[in-house]
This record gives sequence, C-alpha cells and structure tokens, in this order.
Amino acid sequence: MTAAAQAPAGDLPAPRAHPTGVRATARLRATHNGRATTLPLLHSDGPFHLRRLRPRGERARVCVLGAMSAPLGGDRLGLDVTVEARARLEVTASAATIALRGPTTDPATYDVRLTVGEHASLHWLPQPLISARGSTLHQTYEVDLAQTSRLLLREEQLLGRTAEPSGHLSTRLTVRCDGRPVLDQHTVYGAPAPAWDGPAVLGGHRATGQLLLVAPEPVPLPEPVLLGDPERGQCVLAPLADGTALLATAVAPNPSRLRVLLDAALAHVSGATTSP
Repeated sequence: MTAAAQAPAGDLPAPRAHPTGVRATARLRATHNGRATTLPLLHSDGPFHLRRLRPRGERARVCVLGAMSAPLGGDRLGLDVTVEARARLEVTASAATIALRGPTTDPATYDVRLTVGEHASLHWLPQPLISARGSTLHQTYEVDLAQTSRLLLREEQLLGRTAEPSGHLSTRLTVRCDGRPVLDQHTVYGAPAPAWDGPAVLGGHRATGQLLLVAPEPVPLPEPVLLGDPERGQCVLAPLADGTALLATAVAPNPSRLRVLLDAALAHVSGATTSP
C-alpha cells in the first residue's frame, strides 16, 4: 500500500477570513404623480424592513421595522431616502434601535442619507437610538434639501440601558439647503471621550436629542427659548443663522421626558407660525 502524497504547504488554499459584520443598505423613494404621493421604490435590506402605512392626508407614510439585531460591531448599515418634487413623506420606526457590541470589538457604522426635492416635504421621526454597554457606533446623517423643500427631523439617543454605562457613540448631522450649509454638528458620547457626561454637556442626564425644522420662509422666532427645568431636563429652541431653520436641543433623565420636551418645542413652533 502506498501512502497518499501530501501537497506542499504552499499549494494549500488560504483560510477564508471570517465575516466581521453585515453590509446592508435599504432604499426608499417617494414621488408625486399629480394627484398623490406614491412609493415606487421600497427596497428592504439586512436589518431594515420597509413597510407602507396608511397615508395621512397627502402624506405617504413608511415604517422601518427591525428584521434582526443591529447594529452590531463590524456592521456597515445605510438607509437612503429620496423625496422627489412635490412629494410628502413621513418615515417612522416600530421600535428603538439598539447598538450592541456583538462578536467583535470593531465599530459599527450607520449612515442615513436624506434628499428632499423642490416643494417636497419630509418628516423623519424614528424611535430612539440606545447605545448599550461595550458598543461602538459611528452614525452620520447627510441631508440635502432644495430651496423650497421642508424638513422636520427628530433624533433621540439613550446613553446606556437601565443601570449600565453608555457605549461609545459618535453622531454627525450635516444639513445643506440648495448646496449651502445649514447645520454641521458632531457629538461624541461615552468613554474615551472627555467630559461627555459633565455639566457642560449632559449635566448628569442620560437621554439627549434634537428637533430640526427647515422651511423655505423665515421662522418667527427672534430669540432662543428655554423649556423645562434642571431636574427634569431642559430644552433650548433657537433659530439658526440663516433664519429659515430652528433647532431644539434637549437633555433629560429618561426617553419619555426627552420626548415631552421635544414635543413642547414643536408645539411652541407651531403656535408661533399660526399666530398673527
């Protein structure tokens, strides 16, 4: 009996690298057919399942459902939303997004791109993002608006679940209108960022968020407005430099109180726009 010949070590196939995360991009496009807003593109991918909801007046509505736990370490996730001329769209979510460590310590990325055309309107109203212990997430929003478009954008973050420290969360929000910058804001929470939970940033609170309103006409708010109190959270509503945008920034001890503050800021804006 002869022994089987062994292949030289150099001829053996190299071991395949283990995948380090999910790569997925969901896409949504809203158009106006002359009578109503339609949704010709709803492309779900990875953890994002896009579902049509019942319209609210002229506004089409879509809910983002989570099809799996995400984002985990190493994930590269994206969501691309386009609202074409004269379309009206509202995007919500069914539940909070939880950033988790997963099987690797690699950071996860979550990139959201919103494009709104002439005389179009987008309400972007997701549920909070929770930065769980041990997670690292880099989130970006790239928003491109036409000169006559409208945007209502809400984002909320909860830094750590109950009785646990926060993960590391980096968020950047960039908004351009007709090619010119309206807002470019970068915030970082969780170790090793310095002083992120100090009195100049969160003041001991663990929930933070903001509400951005951009409109073609000047907003009727000549000076900043302070809402709430130091114990139960506070919110500052202020006009941005170009006069056509308002930004509300809030901190609170929990997500429910944060939502109350942001809703109060929106009600203040609505009252100002309807007053003589």
